[in-house]
Amino acid sequence: MSSIIRPDQNWISELNKTAEIQSAFDHSKPIKFYDTTLRDGEQSVGVCFNPEEKLAIAIKLAELGVSRIESGFPRVSVEDTSAVEKILAANLSSEIWGFSRAVRADLDAHIELGTDAALIEISTSNLKMEAYGFTREKVISKVKDAISYAKDNGIKTVNFFAVDSTRSDLDFLKEVYLTAIDAGADEISVVDTIGACGPEAAEWLIREVKTWIGETPLHWHGHNDFGLATAAAIGAVRGGAEWIQGTINGMGERAGNADICEVALALQCLYNVPVELDLTKAREVSKIVQQAGNYTVDGWKPVVGEYLYTRESGAVANQFHQPSAIEPYSSDVVAAERRIVLGKKSGLSSIDLKVTELNLNLAKDKYPEVLNEVKQRATAAKGLLSDNEFIKIVESA
Repeated sequence: MSSIIRPDQNWISELNKTAEIQSAFDHSKPIKFYDTTLRDGEQSVGVCFNPEEKLAIAIKLAELGVSRIESGFPRVSVEDTSAVEKILAANLSSEIWGFSRAVRADLDAHIELGTDAALIEISTSNLKMEAYGFTREKVISKVKDAISYAKDNGIKTVNFFAVDSTRSDLDFLKEVYLTAIDAGADEISVVDTIGACGPEAAEWLIREVKTWIGETPLHWHGHNDFGLATAAAIGAVRGGAEWIQGTINGMGERAGNADICEVALALQCLYNVPVELDLTKAREVSKIVQQAGNYTVDGWKPVVGEYLYTRESGAVANQFHQPSAIEPYSSDVVAAERRIVLGKKSGLSSIDLKVTELNLNLAKDKYPEVLNEVKQRATAAKGLLSDNEFIKIVESA
């Protein structure tokens, strides 16, 4: 499932369309998304989804067109077990994946529930291994055991997830990946656990790993600690990653994960790379996740922010009739409403547009007087005026 962005909806810089930039990408097949909102996203501090909320989010993720939904980590709690059960029973169009450490008991929890695809993780960087008290030999042993055990006990598809890949010794990382494939792993994930890898390095590492693993499908999982999660994901796609892992709204540990909708929008609009995601559903999914997580994203957040297509500035309102002059892509791409609001920064054009929108009767020579009153009230309130407040001002003008 994907949204088609037409040329007349996409008003990016022509510089993005140069052969030098476009030729770096494979345009022949769509990028797919593996969503981990229900597991990594829930690791956002203070966020706790109940089973019913997780099911509702999973249903919306499937409608969004997410290819794979990570259902959760059933060993965490009874509630997580219940959530996984509900999601598996819903028969969604997306593949339902389980999360597991390289531990048999974690896998048993999924096997008992009937999960047939699992992402299995273990740390591979010296820093992480030291923190866990692991040796390299122990990591290799646990990788072999966990993947073999999963494949022998009903897990049909395994993705091996090397935690802190981007800070791992590359020779050891290669050894671990090849060990995982030999043990039966079907796919490989390169993981920027601490968000410490820039987009250029992400591209380079993906290209390098592909020389090790051949045709094995390759995922990128990145975090946003330097505000570069979307850029790093783009770099990974340029390097040859077929899958991007991330969350709705960029939720997750510390600064969060890559926001899959941001990545999908950038790939489509800037690089003409097809994606399997319907961006017209993005804002709807974002809202339900915010409600369940009891938080609110910034109004200016890309793709889903409340005010992306809301104009207060008079100078901008003066161009409102021509969306391409003030927006990089059409509001239709993300099914957003374009609107004018009134506040301190409004101008005469704002008054004219709002009068027309509300079908009010106001002589143009009254516009300056009304604008002055709007500005005074908005400044005093340190916010916007409602339509009802504006109507009262017009009526008294």
